[in-house]
Amino acid sequence: MQIGSYQLKNNLILAPMAGVSDAPFREICAEFGAGLTVSEMVASNPMLRNNTGTLLRAKHGENNGVRSVQILGTNPHDLAQAARFNVENGAQIIDINMGCPAKKVCSVAAGSALLRDEMLVKQILDAVVNAVDVPVTLKIRTGWDKESRNALTIAKIAEDSGIAALTIHGRTRACKFEGLAEYDTIKQVKQAVSIPIIANGDIDSPEKAYFVLEKTGADAIMIGRAAQGNPWLFSQISHFLEYATLTEKPSIDDIHTVLISHLEKLYSFYGAGMGVRLARKHISWYFRAIEGVDSLLKQQINQTLEPKEQLRLVSLAIARI
Repeated sequence: MQIGSYQLKNNLILAPMAGVSDAPFREICAEFGAGLTVSEMVASNPMLRNNTGTLLRAKHGENNGVRSVQILGTNPHDLAQAARFNVENGAQIIDINMGCPAKKVCSVAAGSALLRDEMLVKQILDAVVNAVDVPVTLKIRTGWDKESRNALTIAKIAEDSGIAALTIHGRTRACKFEGLAEYDTIKQVKQAVSIPIIANGDIDSPEKAYFVLEKTGADAIMIGRAAQGNPWLFSQISHFLEYATLTEKPSIDDIHTVLISHLEKLYSFYGAGMGVRLARKHISWYFRAIEGVDSLLKQQINQTLEPKEQLRLVSLAIARI
């Protein structure tokens, strides 16, 4: 998979997910075979540019691979400035968010709400592409709703503007994460443009990854929710695509080892207080793959404020299975 001048090691990409795909999570997914990991969305509002939260979302770990930062906004000038700022701070690829369906994003006409204004889409893409000397990618949905699917039109605008790769989540904004992904729409776009197309939506197993690549003809796939608590998915998909055989699921010991490593990365990256709080959801996701975790220990894990105690309780919960 090639994006601009960057040759990725494979065609498996970790999706940008707000509150999830921070530097620690991106590093772990890269270790398990993600060819590219994309940061959480970063607001382009100049007033928020040096905000601590904004800087943390765009911060890169030492082992994240090619550094891709996703920016969010509606003003072409602000987005161009945000792209420059992030490139100056180490971003090697800039991704533009026109796919987020969240109400708080769409209420200010950002994210997937931009798909309703094709002229503004063109202005934004032109501004960002012309602002930086690194590849610019775009993430969209198939349209605002089922009556206004315009992914093909947006794709052609993106191609004309010099976008290096286009990710399509196979749902409209109105669908959010419900219903089946529209792989036929992604296939239609792939056949109509020459830029690389990345298929996204409902890819949660090696078999599904193979199916989506075959069905859509996409150059790559992007994985989001299915990777939460399950970074092994990337190595499992990579193995299946190469050898057409399934690998064994991670053992409890494997899950324990990676979970502890993930928690330690969170504490180091965010500090003790925030690290412990953010770790809770990740622990819950890892525990989905383990049957029989004591409910009382889960409660204690979610109440503790100390990293050492959280680590102890996690290890105790797994040891008691």
